[in-house]
Amino acid sequence: MALLRPIWNVLNQLVALIALVLLSPLILGVALWVRIADGKGVLFVQDRAGRDGKPFRMLKFRSMVHDSVAMSARLGMADPFGLLENDPRITRCGRILRRTSLDELPQLVNVVRGQMNLVGPRPDVLPQVANYSPEDARRLEVRPGITGWAQVNGRDDIDWPARFVLDRWYIDHWTPWLDLRIVWRTVADLRRGEPPVHVDTLNIGRAAGDNTQDLSRAA
Repeated sequence: MALLRPIWNVLNQLVALIALVLLSPLILGVALWVRIADGKGVLFVQDRAGRDGKPFRMLKFRSMVHDSVAMSARLGMADPFGLLENDPRITRCGRILRRTSLDELPQLVNVVRGQMNLVGPRPDVLPQVANYSPEDARRLEVRPGITGWAQVNGRDDIDWPARFVLDRWYIDHWTPWLDLRIVWRTVADLRRGEPPVHVDTLNIGRAAGDNTQDLSRAA
């Protein structure tokens, strides 16, 4: 299967390019909606870890207020990358974008650029990747994806140790057919909306130097 990976990566780029063309009216419509509803800054651009931990600029439609990080501090959040129930940082249109996953559409550009694939482990933020254990870092062996095995098996309703286990399983059992199965399940799951917010203390503990929070090795 390892020999299929480079070919599959190129196919991902071609499919993403075709999808960008076909979905361009929808993408432009969403961009215009965000611009009218929430002002400038249609896209949210953030450094994420790609294959082998190489940073890249991941694109999303902006679904939070402009000062979301500062607002996280004002809300007393230990993890600025976490979410809250009825999160006040999420804009009105952002709630719809997140529920329908339309906020992820700009990542098709990342796929065309060869930074992501349609399917793979979700790209993590750099501060959290810096605290990965060697086992956790296995999820960096492949290109990250717009959707993935962990996303169709719980999404944000599972904690990080469980996501690491699912991502390792995906890497060890990867086939093109598994990717197609994940895409199919992702489309089916769009009707279910966002899962409940799951409070995860793993990255908070790691940032504070608490190794007892590192449960992924035993999972």
